[in-house]
Amino acid sequence: MEMKQEMDCPEEEENGHRALIIEPFYGGSHKQLIDVLMERVPSCVKYTLPAKKWHWKARTSALHFAQIVPRNQSYKVLFASSVLNLAELVALRADLAGVHKVLYFHENQLIYPIRKQQDRDFQFGYNQIISCLVADTVLFNSRYNMESFLSSIESFLGVIPVPDYRLKGTASQIRPKCRVLYFPLELPSLENLSCNHVGGCRQSSVLGSNDSKIGEDPTRASDSSSSGRLSEDCLRTGEMVSHDAGSGDDESKTQSSRDDLENVSLKLLDKSSQAGMDGSEGKDGDSHSKEANEQTGDCNRHVSPGEGCPDLKSTSQHPLHILWAHRWEHDKNPDLFFHTVMKLHDLGLDFRLSVLGEKFSEVPDVFSETQPKLMDHIINWGYLPSKVEYYKVLLAADVAVSTANHEFFGVAMLEAVHCGCYPLCPNRLVYPEIFPQEYLYSTPQQLFKRLREFCRHPHLIRKHILKCDISKFSWEKLRCDYLSLLDPTSLINREETPHSEVATAAIPSEAAQVSSLSLS
Repeated sequence: MEMKQEMDCPEEEENGHRALIIEPFYGGSHKQLIDVLMERVPSCVKYTLPAKKWHWKARTSALHFAQIVPRNQSYKVLFASSVLNLAELVALRADLAGVHKVLYFHENQLIYPIRKQQDRDFQFGYNQIISCLVADTVLFNSRYNMESFLSSIESFLGVIPVPDYRLKGTASQIRPKCRVLYFPLELPSLENLSCNHVGGCRQSSVLGSNDSKIGEDPTRASDSSSSGRLSEDCLRTGEMVSHDAGSGDDESKTQSSRDDLENVSLKLLDKSSQAGMDGSEGKDGDSHSKEANEQTGDCNRHVSPGEGCPDLKSTSQHPLHILWAHRWEHDKNPDLFFHTVMKLHDLGLDFRLSVLGEKFSEVPDVFSETQPKLMDHIINWGYLPSKVEYYKVLLAADVAVSTANHEFFGVAMLEAVHCGCYPLCPNRLVYPEIFPQEYLYSTPQQLFKRLREFCRHPHLIRKHILKCDISKFSWEKLRCDYLSLLDPTSLINREETPHSEVATAAIPSEAAQVSSLSLS
């Protein structure tokens, strides 16, 4: 087991830090959060372990940090992710018992998807429960994460095969400490990334980035025309459209009548496009990076930088560019994605494909099995060397797809939306909390039908104005809430107050009991 401390805190000896940040799994979104806090919050010191062997970190990292974190009476706050067994750390380090302890949940183990119930390791969920009992404040990156955890505690503890145990009321002890504090996104300015020919949707003014003007179309007023409204109707109901006679779909009469209606709509839309409506932007792909991979020697395929910037005048002719940017693990359900894409391929549809994301020690077989069959479509595959190149691919893509069975926030999908991608997400997990209904699908067949229509009519995507407000996830909106937890004196000095509505607006009324954040 590799357990190497990241020695990045030589100034710790000065004993001037107010906030101690501990992260046993310093990778992915965990790393992103810690990096933002270290850069933006004064008087923080961090201790981390590499993002490897997660199970061992969850089991044993408390002992490691108990030994290597110096004793320092100036700490006012301890901030850690739920990978850490906080109860063990406090038991081993009594000097930390009086510190205000903040536990942050990127994910919870009580509902983590497993293929067989006997595969679930009870200890991981149990560690998170007792860590909550020890913590003073428990933060979740989404309402879905919080409610799914709290509502599962009693049934989770109920599997303990000891008849004399009476573990009732545990959730009610934890709930008053809980609040939703969204993951803070720091998204780049698109001006510095694009080559003036971005793809995907046009961004709405509510997008909430520092560069909301980027990607807006001066002809936006035309979207109020009948053809513009028709485009939006087709986007929302694209999963209902059916052009393939004899496809074998067993649908109801109601479904068939809606199909007929939308076939007519698409034909009318095509006519209006031929009359000059289709002056939208298109694109192609570049490259990507999602944190470091643990594998080398991958058969990665990426286009050259020049290929990512086609002539704007010809973009209406470019095929749809589909993006899938997630960890290459079973809980992201790559099987569904590739099954759907292969159906598009078998229909002879033209599209481009970028499959990005981190790889770990075990990669699902579907990646190696499907890649050779889709080589004519693939322009980006696997790990890319830099975050800048990653964002360039997002700028070039039209549609970003999630097929996840496990998602508590979804940084990758929000990054894609920031870059103008049309999101297609399951109508479950955290996604209904983040995206409007029109961007959600309920069944695999709906996902297939929508992608099928987008492949046939990519201009529908390229004319679409995104309706996703991601501003509430920005650091600018969340900074006061994080500062109030980690360095409240900085707010006092600046006469600022936390945006409590940002942190608590998503919490249902019955869960709106928020513990005091006073550090006195």
